[in-house]
Amino acid sequence: MADRDYSIGFATLPEQHYRKSVKRGFQFTLMVVGETGLGKSTLINSLFLTDLYKNRVIPNVEDRVEKTTKVEKKTLDVEEKGVKLRLSIVDTPGFGDAINAEESWKVCTAYIDEQYRQYFADESGLNRRNIQDNRVHCCLYFVPPYGHSLRQMDLELMRRLHRKVNIVVVIAKADTLTQNELKVLKENILNDLEANGIQTYQFPDCDSDEDEEFKRQDEELKASVPFAVVGSNTILDIAGKKVRGRQYPWGVVDVENPAHSDFCKLRTMLISTHMQDLKDTTQDVHYENFRAQCISQIAQQGLRQERGKLKRDSISSQSESITETDRLLLQKDEEIRRMQDMLTQMQEKLKTTHLTDLKKETIIDV
Repeated sequence: MADRDYSIGFATLPEQHYRKSVKRGFQFTLMVVGETGLGKSTLINSLFLTDLYKNRVIPNVEDRVEKTTKVEKKTLDVEEKGVKLRLSIVDTPGFGDAINAEESWKVCTAYIDEQYRQYFADESGLNRRNIQDNRVHCCLYFVPPYGHSLRQMDLELMRRLHRKVNIVVVIAKADTLTQNELKVLKENILNDLEANGIQTYQFPDCDSDEDEEFKRQDEELKASVPFAVVGSNTILDIAGKKVRGRQYPWGVVDVENPAHSDFCKLRTMLISTHMQDLKDTTQDVHYENFRAQCISQIAQQGLRQERGKLKRDSISSQSESITETDRLLLQKDEEIRRMQDMLTQMQEKLKTTHLTDLKKETIIDV
């Protein structure tokens, strides 16, 4: 007789969670920040194999002199092997284009805060069944390849954002730099971030039970930060092989070749290995900080209102007390006035009586 299986059955919980998650679908919001001309749109199209910006019009230089930073959001639904992903790309055209770029960071921080505020309001409401998560889960910050390190504008924005969102720094158009130049620029960027106390997205440590291949891949990703990327929407035929790359007179840059670019590592990090951790960090760290601030502000506002009410009640009580005192004083004044009138009448009466007596005495003498 075969042995019975006395298992309870909760080992199927991961499968249940997986089926429910797949049925519900996933949401992910990515913000891209950087100057015009750094290839942000091209990189996004390369990462997700789409064309989000086919109708975009590139403004002239004259139009960008006084151009302000604005926010453009595009959403697309991606499905792969039955798994649905609603991807939202938040672009910031005009960032750093104006001569005075001091206000550029305000648009980015205001948008992130507004999404947190809306999520907090929905989460605190009565109907929480279908809350739309529009919070920004990751911010790709594009650093230009020219220059030797981060600019003041870059540091200022990241200083404002690093406690609100997961920042991933990428070096744009990395094919314009040699390997040595790229190495020096990465080191300078990391030194600048550390010197200014700016925290970018930190990769979580691998669990001890992870396989060696995953650990090796994780070490390569950490060693590649900041990612030096090249994007391209052009498919080239090189020796009978289709590659996504850029054609130059001296040769071809293969976007997906690790020797040419960190493009594949960035895509692996964003989509394959760390997308859920980016969402978890947004929920558990950045949003919780915002939520704690909101609750603290609400508590302080309630305390101020309570203090104001107590103060108003105290003033009202004092007003009533003053009114009662005035009434008593008026009564006393009235009594004193009546007593003075009575005293005056008595004095007049006594005076009249005295005069009458004097007259009588005079008559008797005569």
